[in-house]
Amino acid sequence: MKQSGWVAALVLVCASVPLALAQQSLDTLSRDHYTPRLVSIMETAQTRHAKLWFAGKAQNWELAAYEVRQLEASLAEAAVMYSGLPVSNITTLATPLQSASDAIDAKDGGKFAKAFAEMTDGCNACHRSMGRGFIVMRTPTEQPFGNQVFAPQKK
Repeated sequence: MKQSGWVAALVLVCASVPLALAQQSLDTLSRDHYTPRLVSIMETAQTRHAKLWFAGKAQNWELAAYEVRQLEASLAEAAVMYSGLPVSNITTLATPLQSASDAIDAKDGGKFAKAFAEMTDGCNACHRSMGRGFIVMRTPTEQPFGNQVFAPQKK
């Protein structure tokens, strides 16, 4: 009886090793070829959009410059990973993003607000062209990031 228990345990262990190796291969394959869903990329872009606004409004130009670069990267990622997106929709945002970047470099709040509005209009135009006009962006009115300070810090 004791010997059959050991044999059964050995069989279970031997049988589980190939399954574990196969699962590990599938996990590695999934990690190596993971493509985030478009909605995840756009949610990241939405967060960057809001953070860019709050950084610019607080005149934290260093943070605003960082956020505009991150927003550009999110949009570029979406265009590369999702061939169904018209590239022209993404590239039309290049001008307002550059205007925002220029306003940030100049530390000009007025120009920043204008560029931000143009960028937001571009987001909405893209949504409409993709049949997603029900997703409407706007200049944020409330600060949802209670865990981040947007005012520039003294060095």
